[in-house]
Amino acid sequence: MNLQNPKKFKLLIDQAHQVAINVLRPISRKYDKAEHSYPKELDMLASLVDGMNEGGEGMNAGAAVGKRGTNEQGNKNGVNLSTALSVIEMCYGDTALLLSMPRQGLGNSAIAAVANEEQLERFKNTWAAMAITEPNCGSDSAAIRTTATKDGEDYILNGEKIFVTSGDRADAIVVWATLDKKLGRSAIKSFVIPKGTPGMTVERLEHKLGIKASDTAVIRLIDCRVPANNLLGNAEIDIAKGFAGVMETFDNTRPLVAAMAIGCAKASLESIKEIFSDCLDPQYITPYLQTTHIASQIYRMEAEWEAARLLTLKAAWMADNKKPNSKEASISKAKAGRICNEITLKCVELASTIGYNEDELLEKWARDSKILDIFEGTQQIQQLIIARRELGKSSSELK
Repeated sequence: MNLQNPKKFKLLIDQAHQVAINVLRPISRKYDKAEHSYPKELDMLASLVDGMNEGGEGMNAGAAVGKRGTNEQGNKNGVNLSTALSVIEMCYGDTALLLSMPRQGLGNSAIAAVANEEQLERFKNTWAAMAITEPNCGSDSAAIRTTATKDGEDYILNGEKIFVTSGDRADAIVVWATLDKKLGRSAIKSFVIPKGTPGMTVERLEHKLGIKASDTAVIRLIDCRVPANNLLGNAEIDIAKGFAGVMETFDNTRPLVAAMAIGCAKASLESIKEIFSDCLDPQYITPYLQTTHIASQIYRMEAEWEAARLLTLKAAWMADNKKPNSKEASISKAKAGRICNEITLKCVELASTIGYNEDELLEKWARDSKILDIFEGTQQIQQLIIARRELGKSSSELK
């Protein structure tokens, strides 16, 4: 891999950085205090992002892979990589505000991953949230109990979903449900349910530790009737393929969550480097063992951050080039989520009273970072997936 950012993405990265500094960062504390209030400032920004995505060939801004890569041969730096680079810069501004941006939900990435061509066209301007987690089903997505029963030209869905990001604001919800509990994980499919569909209700919004600007909903489905053509991809149950088809969604979205963690950690790192600028060697000439204790800790965090960034870009690049990236997606998510937690908390510690009070955003970034190691699969689940891929074990052989 070429470890530099592709030159064709320089303008996109610069624009995303300017948005982070001039739009997201100034209103970050405002919406952290006003939990569940919709950030109206994002409407114009979302329209700008839509325009960039429509006009930029092979590029994608925002938090969702809204279109697929091409089938061209040879090395490609496409929509997955550009999206990851954009997300890093936007989360440098504010993670919760990025998650709150219209038409940039993780459900949009799910649609792009598995929808057919007709569905891609039909849902291209839809803001889609993603509903996977249930009260008795967290990281073990295969244990989903929400059911989808065929009834003529429709499916009837019943169940409950929790921790649905943008579940109240989005235009539609991508709901994971099983067609037949007896067939296990191979029967799990995803359905696009438009907001206002009879039988789907938002029960409540959660009060959270971080990402307070983003609404997190509990959604109940009671005899919710959905057209059969809203089932994403192929309706056939392929027992041989099993859960792999559904897991393709995670191969797209896990590098994006890793990119969010990279951006959040970058904000904390740059802030702490500014606070201790007199203690640091900007040219890195001083041998590591001869630096001060504070400097050595900051240098170590920088090294960990850079490693996580490169792993994330590799996973996104592999997706652009049609290479199987399930293991790399989990590696990037595990590494980035963990180091983001470590870096943001360590920066609060090093900054002492400045880090703990609300005059600076260090304490907010530490609170926001926790979810980035949890959603889209916890640290432990990612390690389990990596172990299975490395050892060639199935989910039944290694639990």
